[in-house]
Amino acid sequence: MYVGECQGHGVRTDFEMVHLRKVPNQYTHLSGLLDIFKSKIGCPLTPLPPVSIAIRFTYVLQDWQQYFWPQQPPDIDALVGGEVGGLEFGKLPFGACEDPISELHLATTWPHLTEGIIVDNDVYSDLDPIQAPHWSVRVRKADNPQCLLGDFVTEFFKICRRKESTDEILGRSTFEEEGREIADITHALSKLTEPAPVPIHKLSVSNMVHTAKKKIRKHRGVEESPLNNDVLNTILLFLFPDAASEKPLDGSSAVDNNNPLSESEEYNLYNQFKSAPSDSLTYKLALCLCMINFYHGGLKGVAHLWQEFVLEMRFRWENNFLIPGLASGPPDLRCCLLHQKLQMLNCCIERKKARDEGRKTNTSDMFPGDAGKAGDQLGPDNLKDTDKEKGEVGKSWDSWSDSEEEFFECLSDTEELKGNGQESGKKGGPKETASLKPEGRLHQHGKLTLLHNGEPLYIPVTQEPAPMTEDLLEEQSEVLAKLGTSAEGAHLRARMQSACLLSDMESFKAANPGCFLEDFVRWYSPRDYIEEEVIDEKGNMVLKGELSARMKIPSNMWVEAWETAKPIPARRQRRLFDDTREAEKVLHYLAVQKPADLARHLLPCVIHAAVLKVKEEENLENISSVKKIIKQIITHSSKVLHFPNPEDKKLEEIIHQITNVEAIIARARSLKAKFGTEKCEQEEEKEDLEKFVSCLLEQPEVLVVGAGRGHAGKIIHKLFVNAQRLTESSDEAAAMAPPEEELKRVSYPEERRQNSVSDFPPPAGRELILRTTVPRPAPYSRALPQRMYSVLTKEDFRLAGAFSSDTSFF
Repeated sequence: MYVGECQGHGVRTDFEMVHLRKVPNQYTHLSGLLDIFKSKIGCPLTPLPPVSIAIRFTYVLQDWQQYFWPQQPPDIDALVGGEVGGLEFGKLPFGACEDPISELHLATTWPHLTEGIIVDNDVYSDLDPIQAPHWSVRVRKADNPQCLLGDFVTEFFKICRRKESTDEILGRSTFEEEGREIADITHALSKLTEPAPVPIHKLSVSNMVHTAKKKIRKHRGVEESPLNNDVLNTILLFLFPDAASEKPLDGSSAVDNNNPLSESEEYNLYNQFKSAPSDSLTYKLALCLCMINFYHGGLKGVAHLWQEFVLEMRFRWENNFLIPGLASGPPDLRCCLLHQKLQMLNCCIERKKARDEGRKTNTSDMFPGDAGKAGDQLGPDNLKDTDKEKGEVGKSWDSWSDSEEEFFECLSDTEELKGNGQESGKKGGPKETASLKPEGRLHQHGKLTLLHNGEPLYIPVTQEPAPMTEDLLEEQSEVLAKLGTSAEGAHLRARMQSACLLSDMESFKAANPGCFLEDFVRWYSPRDYIEEEVIDEKGNMVLKGELSARMKIPSNMWVEAWETAKPIPARRQRRLFDDTREAEKVLHYLAVQKPADLARHLLPCVIHAAVLKVKEEENLENISSVKKIIKQIITHSSKVLHFPNPEDKKLEEIIHQITNVEAIIARARSLKAKFGTEKCEQEEEKEDLEKFVSCLLEQPEVLVVGAGRGHAGKIIHKLFVNAQRLTESSDEAAAMAPPEEELKRVSYPEERRQNSVSDFPPPAGRELILRTTVPRPAPYSRALPQRMYSVLTKEDFRLAGAFSSDTSFF
């Protein structure tokens, strides 16, 4: 829109403007606009120079045919059965629920026409869009289309902001005392006046579990239960596949090591996101909770599944069943805390299982994995775990206690033990030590012998160091830091840190009677025993060894520990790792998690899963711009998720980015479906169409090669024809003719002319530019350019003219 004038060298141009809401009928076509243009120029010459015309008509296609949108809404009822369009448990849904492309705008352009070549008036028009030499296309994207994956993750993220605890969500507390609801009302007053009983939390765990399910059912009618039984059982079987067989598999704790993915970059994303491996129980749990939150009972369903999960954990701990889907070994600190806690519980179950089996068989046994530790300190010549069985371990595991308070140091049956611990540390150990029976041997250590009596050196059965989760490590480091830097504090810190060392020294003394600190150091820390070749009195070269400088520091921790250590085999020592206490701590931790805490713990897994899903879907489409965005999302997420409590705003950004990518992929699919890139038989045609679709996604407007006669042009034409048939034909059956027949019809213009239904709707926008060069205001003035632009849409009519006249010769 403009108005005003421009004064140049001997030229004046007037800019004029007409803007109307309602269009006068005679100006809706070319002949009427030519009349205005000519009258505005007012040219004195009788045969007027020809007017050159450029025309652009825009056609809008809104009514896509139904079958062009491939995404079916998920069928929730069929979920329990399993196989549903991408909605089995453990898989994330993907795609837009509505068509992410709302309109297609086709602009047909005639850039160079001359007046007289074409006719366009209120009766007849030569301007057939099919004949237009230039076609270009724009697509209008739907504003924020509803995307399944984005909604899934967003809804799950919303749980993080809820404040309720599991009990509040599910109604009354699950573990109330028996009979509360039938209490007699007559005792109400005495209830008020009597001192309240102190709640004792250490109830017998098994009683709690046996009655838990009964109580849940009593408090909640079956129909009230947030999760229906079929869904719950399907999920529990998915999470705990070993429950299907009668006896849980022993190897169920180990993740399948043959996983071809395990080395790939995608599998290792969990390191960057601090989530959990994509074949682990934690990851599956995150996906199940996500799905339940979306489809089966929302927050209540989440609380219900979590409660069942905690009960299952308790059941497995009590019955020595390992938890499936977790890598064995100590907690992996690269994963989220919840995953570490479950691994910790598995460690406890493993220890308890080993102990209980040892008790049953009443034969010598040892801790799983103990040889590993000894092996770490061995020379490479002796790393054989197969020798475990040969170890002599003495007494049965009965002496292991469940309670930390019982000690076994002072056993009356071995009188020789008294005082030996102290004396054996002194140089030139006393002769009595040799009379001690060796206990707790694992196997012989290669060629090493004890320095003082030449006996072969035996590797003892040792206790494994206690596994730790990151919150325990943090707690421990805080305690150690609080001890300060005073000498006393430093000493205390060293004592706390040397519990494991002391245990190993005691095991070593029991396995090697008559040994010295030097022997222990040669096995445990070979670098602290320095051997040199020296020449003795007889002139022979001999190896002479001594402890390193750090071992000789006065009041050295190692020396102190060696002196206090008594010869006690591992199975009779106080446990370094109290699995009972640790397991109870983990179970309590799990039980007190609110759904919001749970969602925070598992959000990295959900984001991890969403990124993998987006990557997988993008691989099918191969859109280069999306590849870049996914890389950015991964970098962004790894920065945000590594902090213990990421800000909500940053998490929202990540989820928003994921949704954006999903929408782009959905758009690509929508366009591919509409342009039928998959159905092309000819390779060349397929390539052209794929290139066209990818340009449409990334550029604001794309030129159609070959206009209405090109590959893409024919398809666009067909789309318009189908839409027209639907709107104008009353015969619905004819409207839904199969696309092949449509193509045949399209190819015969004569047939099309006879058909009353036009192929294209009336143009949504008409733009014309009229140009000419004439002398103004007099016949002898200089010939100057004249121009008029006109646009006509549904509720807008504009004319903008630039008329030049000569100011020198007028």
